[in-house]
Amino acid sequence: MRLTDFWQRMADYFGEAYADSFARDHVMSELGGRTVHQALDAGWDAKAVWRGVCAALEIPADRR
Repeated sequence: MRLTDFWQRMADYFGEAYADSFARDHVMSELGGRTVHQALDAGWDAKAVWRGVCAALEIPADRR
């Protein structure tokens, strides 16, 4: 998954205004105790980060 696709999915789910705020502030055990930005900066694949977000928030399969 490309980063542009990842950020589009984040915006689609959270809304344009909240996606970046969530990505900076919400620490998830699914991302090894990191935020989205920290996981991406640490070299995590965007698809793995998206899967972690989906698991943490129990995003329905039809919205993934």
